[in-house]
Amino acid sequence: MPSVDLLGHPTWYALQGTGDEFVLLLHGGLSESDAMLDSIGGPLGERWRVAAFDRRGHGRTADTPEPFHYQSMVDETIAFIEHIGGPVHIVGWSDGGIVGLLLALRRPDLIKRFVAIGTNYHWNALPDMTNSSSPEMAAMMLAIYAERSPDGPDHFAVVAAKSFQMFATEPELTIADLARVSVPVLVMAGDDELAPLSHTVSFFEALPEAQLAVLPGASHALPIEHPQEVAGLIDRFLRSDIPPATLMPVLRA
Repeated sequence: MPSVDLLGHPTWYALQGTGDEFVLLLHGGLSESDAMLDSIGGPLGERWRVAAFDRRGHGRTADTPEPFHYQSMVDETIAFIEHIGGPVHIVGWSDGGIVGLLLALRRPDLIKRFVAIGTNYHWNALPDMTNSSSPEMAAMMLAIYAERSPDGPDHFAVVAAKSFQMFATEPELTIADLARVSVPVLVMAGDDELAPLSHTVSFFEALPEAQLAVLPGASHALPIEHPQEVAGLIDRFLRSDIPPATLMPVLRA
């Protein structure tokens, strides 16, 4: 099993695909890298060098006693980018998008372009996450965790509790914070997201250089529901001119 020491902690990672530029996939909360590698990782790997790692307490990376905080996850991400060599393109889904956003504010030098999928910039945009999953979804998440985690299935309750505490208090970014993001961003969401569409639109509108994609008939799980379409939009964004040349510009006039 591939492992790298990140900040003194053994961390599972994967590298796949071809190409000269890295696309780093940052997985969601209570999830793991396989969810992205097995959905959009394949299509993206036809053109890009795809990288991913399981953050502390997720997937195949063991937990530690410390609570979860997004800024600590940014620390892990910085260490991983320095390991593989940056700057890189970032594709962050859900919690991974929050990590990518905070990274863009702290270390824009490490990011070429950033795709934020199903990402909220303030915790109050989300519903009560403790009641947002069906019993079937909760059982599936536990099974996936138990299959991978070196901490064993009983530790999932600890990881869930730390995650829900973080979801309820972080992040707390403002429109003014978003205006300081200096890298090009693609904001992507399903039309039936956890966060209201108005929050996603305000995210897009506050960014200095951004594009917006709302997928019809998609939920917060859009990379799994529509992997080819999501990967195609990501690939187009990463290869396109910035800013894009359009026939009838209004925002970009």
